[in-house]
Amino acid sequence: MSGEGLTVRDLRVTFDGFTAVDGVDLDIRPGDLRFLIGPNGAGKTTLVDAVTGLVKATGSVRFGDQDLLGRPVQKIARLGIGRTFQTATVFEELTVVQNLDIAAGAGRGIWTMLRRRKDVPEPVARALETIGLSDLRDRPAGVLAHGQKQWLEIGMLLVQDVRLLLLDEPVAGMSHDEREATGELLRRVSEDRTVVVIEHDMDFMRAYARSVSVLHAGKVLSEGSVAEVQADAKVQEVYLGRASEPEPTPRPAPAAAAASVAEEA
Repeated sequence: MSGEGLTVRDLRVTFDGFTAVDGVDLDIRPGDLRFLIGPNGAGKTTLVDAVTGLVKATGSVRFGDQDLLGRPVQKIARLGIGRTFQTATVFEELTVVQNLDIAAGAGRGIWTMLRRRKDVPEPVARALETIGLSDLRDRPAGVLAHGQKQWLEIGMLLVQDVRLLLLDEPVAGMSHDEREATGELLRRVSEDRTVVVIEHDMDFMRAYARSVSVLHAGKVLSEGSVAEVQADAKVQEVYLGRASEPEPTPRPAPAAAAASVAEEA
């Protein structure tokens, strides 16, 4: 498997005395499709913020042979690390191909990038095909469906030759068909890149994760394959605790509740 892996050791992030990430260790091998799951407030997004330089952290984060902690955001990005946020950030007035061209064209003049091209640069054409938007290349990004905007944002990372993609809830708000298309896209992308996905959609995680890390209260609670994580009693307990908060209907018997949580985790 090509690409670089991500190694995290004793990562800690503290805000005004509150420890959001509390001594996390992660080993994400090259070409992995790793899902980070856990309750709200578990530290998932803060961990990704630390890796990409958006928040100060202590410990060690290495991508391949490069140390990341302490580097400015832009320098981390130049090492081939890119991320998306929960809301897609695309240039809505510009076409799909112009969005990709701008993302690919650091160092070129803005008017060169904005003019309507007769020919599409090879990296842009390749990204269009990968994200499935070739037929919409001349459509303004603002009229794309919600899922298509997320795919375009992933394409904007691909044309920058990003080697580590960090995606924050990429299927939030998507239809069933869009979720399936996104899962297949992530499989294609991870053939020669490393992909880390923050996710709350457990069905999506079960269908597409190659490996899973469960975070809880800023720590890694469990790690392994989907089957291993689902079978972990600690994971069942965390999700059981959340599932048994105020409910209007009678609670199931303990054995049935545990079985239900095992499915959800």
